[in-house]
Amino acid sequence: MDCLFLKVTSPACYVCTIMMRLNLKVILFVIFSLGIFVTLSLWAKCGEPFIGRHLYSQGWDGKKSHSIQRLQEQDDSYVGETADRGNNDLQGYEEIDCHINGEYSVNCRKEGGEIYVPFSFLHKYFEVYGKLATYDGYERFEWSHSYSKVYIPKGKYDPKGVFMYFENYNVEVRDRVKCVSAIDGVPVSTQWESQGYYYPTQIAQFGLAHYSKNLTEPEPRRKTLEDGDRVMAAWQAQNSASFSRVLDQSIDSYVLKFTSPEAVSPAGISLKLDHVLDFVLSLDLKLKGNGSFTVTLQSREKREVFHLHYICSDLLISAEERHVYHGMGCRGEWRRLTRDLLVDLQKGFLHLGRKRRPLSRSKIKVTGFTLRGSGYLDNLTLSSSEHMAQFYDAARWFVTRQDPGGGWPVPVRRRGATAKAADLVPDWYSAMAQGHAASVLARAHHHSGASDPRYLEAALRGLGPFHVPSENGGVLAKFMGVHPWYEEYPTQPPSFVLNGFIYALLGLYDLKTVAPPGSPGAEEAGKLWSQGMASLKSLLMLFDTGSGSVYDLRHFTVGQAPNLARWDYHATHVNQLLLLATIDPDPILSTTAERWMGYMSGKRASHN
Repeated sequence: MDCLFLKVTSPACYVCTIMMRLNLKVILFVIFSLGIFVTLSLWAKCGEPFIGRHLYSQGWDGKKSHSIQRLQEQDDSYVGETADRGNNDLQGYEEIDCHINGEYSVNCRKEGGEIYVPFSFLHKYFEVYGKLATYDGYERFEWSHSYSKVYIPKGKYDPKGVFMYFENYNVEVRDRVKCVSAIDGVPVSTQWESQGYYYPTQIAQFGLAHYSKNLTEPEPRRKTLEDGDRVMAAWQAQNSASFSRVLDQSIDSYVLKFTSPEAVSPAGISLKLDHVLDFVLSLDLKLKGNGSFTVTLQSREKREVFHLHYICSDLLISAEERHVYHGMGCRGEWRRLTRDLLVDLQKGFLHLGRKRRPLSRSKIKVTGFTLRGSGYLDNLTLSSSEHMAQFYDAARWFVTRQDPGGGWPVPVRRRGATAKAADLVPDWYSAMAQGHAASVLARAHHHSGASDPRYLEAALRGLGPFHVPSENGGVLAKFMGVHPWYEEYPTQPPSFVLNGFIYALLGLYDLKTVAPPGSPGAEEAGKLWSQGMASLKSLLMLFDTGSGSVYDLRHFTVGQAPNLARWDYHATHVNQLLLLATIDPDPILSTTAERWMGYMSGKRASHN
């Protein structure tokens, strides 16, 4: 160590210095080499190719799954994950072609003894579903065999309460709804006819959804803007228009009377607003001649202005640029108008062929109303919902549109489901529509306190088509000439659709429960219900495929391939059976529902 204190010119110190430098180089070289070795080891261990990392993060943790282990135990010919994956991680992966049933190929990946098939192929080939999802910063792949939901009943089904799970339905926003008629307040369908028509099944579902929402949602917010007496809005008259509040003897109420000359434009009375969140409009209105009511809305981001015009016309809907027109009919009488403004505006966009996202309630506001022509207005209100008003619009439609045979005919042609089935000509009955109508009318009878006998009377007349054979224009078919079946589509030969039949049964149950006990109507509905339930229990297993359910029995009646129920219809079958099981304790209903639920998560019936 003394050498460290010698002058640099000392020969002994030169030797010492050189030795120290060599030692440092050796040490650095060793450290650097170790670093490279550790890095390479980590890359080899953890740096799996993307597909490998992706699959391992979703549960492939290097251990054999129970299903793979069972396959290996049961079948020695199984070729899949090797018993020892220890060296597979070091081998990486390679591209490989997968030949599918000798018909075509897809690009796969091979890693060790395992083959990875693209999920995009599995999705289409096996009709399974998956998506990437992130929870707590950890990405997972969620795999499911079906895309529909099962609703477990919370208690015994109540014909006076929520109808199935219809509180989740929003019928009016469906693509197949052209608009909600401003004349009748019910949806207009385009399912089989683009011009639009009244489809009783859809109207009933509209009514049942709003009835159910009324029971499950909180009380709506309401803001009265004008009632002619206690609340008077700051209307402004334009171009010789005028308004006043007068007593209307026919309704014993003060109302807003308005008039404006038709020859002067623009003319009318207007009300400016800045109202957000509540877009269900209600008002009592009596218009004369060419009177109209206009609502102005504005987007809060782009500041676009839109106009909804409710006019005296039989027009269903029309639109141009930012103006949408809905015909109210107008017969010079008082009528109650209930409108969802966002739905009316959205349907106008669709009428123009513009595919727009549903309008967000947080991004639009009501900025004003305008009254033109001559007429009277009362009880102008904006609210967050008016479910019972919309429910009664549907109930009144069924009262006023029932034909002499007791049915609500479908006014359009429906093509035969198979080459061997004839088309259904316009004005055919549907057991599903008849049953849904009974469910609506039974609830209207109950909710109104039986104050209007028309609801129950119409529901009882609606039992008529259940007694008439389908070949004679009714909805009654018989399987093998023995088991009565109520046909959703009364085709020839019969098709025996399952979900429509069960909906018909629920309508019969609702009616037999709500009708006065011991009355002829209650007994008739009860008999139809009982014979229908007996048929369901006898034929239910014919709808079971061992991995799903079939929509109907056309494979039996016309001798063609089974019409497999897609997952949303299969889920409907399950939901219906679960609901029936709360009414009827026969285990065939509950055990079948449970087995069919298992099909939705990939379970299958046993095989030989």
